[in-house]
Amino acid sequence: MIVHLIDGTYELFRHFYGIRRFKKTDPPFGAVSGVLHTVAKMLDDGATHIGVATDHVIESFRNDLWAEYKTGAGIEPVLRAQFHPLEEALAAMGVVVWPMVELEADDALASATHLAAKDKRVEKVCIWTPDKDLAQCVVGDRVVQVDGRRNIIRDAEGVRAKFGVAPAFIPDYLALVGDAADGFPGITGLGPKTAATLINLHGHIEQFPDGILKGDNVERALLFKHLATLRVDAPLFKNVDELRWNGATASFAAVAKKIGDARLAKRVRDLQAGSASDGGQISK
Repeated sequence: MIVHLIDGTYELFRHFYGIRRFKKTDPPFGAVSGVLHTVAKMLDDGATHIGVATDHVIESFRNDLWAEYKTGAGIEPVLRAQFHPLEEALAAMGVVVWPMVELEADDALASATHLAAKDKRVEKVCIWTPDKDLAQCVVGDRVVQVDGRRNIIRDAEGVRAKFGVAPAFIPDYLALVGDAADGFPGITGLGPKTAATLINLHGHIEQFPDGILKGDNVERALLFKHLATLRVDAPLFKNVDELRWNGATASFAAVAKKIGDARLAKRVRDLQAGSASDGGQISK
């Protein structure tokens, strides 16, 4: 089986700003509808096991470690108002959703990847997000990162080609170069090429010889590495079979009506009918 893990927060942002870019109108739940159609297309393409991670609140334990870490400040109210409806709509659609509070959606994706990869029945885990943090979860060509918007699939060699380091060193790399999206600056004077060179020469930051990082930069780098390291211990599920899509709930038609997308209700009904005609066994 192939397990598909989706960054729901990223998808919500992507669809929200896509609507703003291409349409004059801005439906109250337009981004929610867009995400659900994305999931429906995956099901239509043969996906059977899907989990979606969301940021129920835009803060986590990392905000206590670094005051400038990202928050929900600046998110447009009309976008923020779609976060919780997305979670409710996914659940009604029968899709497993993980609304994260103390941890982030990225931690949920990392934890779900860790859990799914332990199951020998799982042929591949696809992590649907372009977020560079998730590159640390890539393993060979069995656990891959998928950028659906750009139609890019990145395996371990792809990660090395993009960042200059193997997936296991992504937290070290981000610690040194910084991550503007997450709100930490990295180490002054270290660009991507220098950071990759140091890592490939010496290994993890903890293994750097004395003097490579000056002054308090060692302590800062280790803090930033801690921020960049995704948690893999969230107890999201016990068995990968819990991620199998078995159809929408009885409330989904009402949810589709609420978000103003009757076409979505029909699309999901057709998907359920197709799955039933196949005996509920879809190949991918």
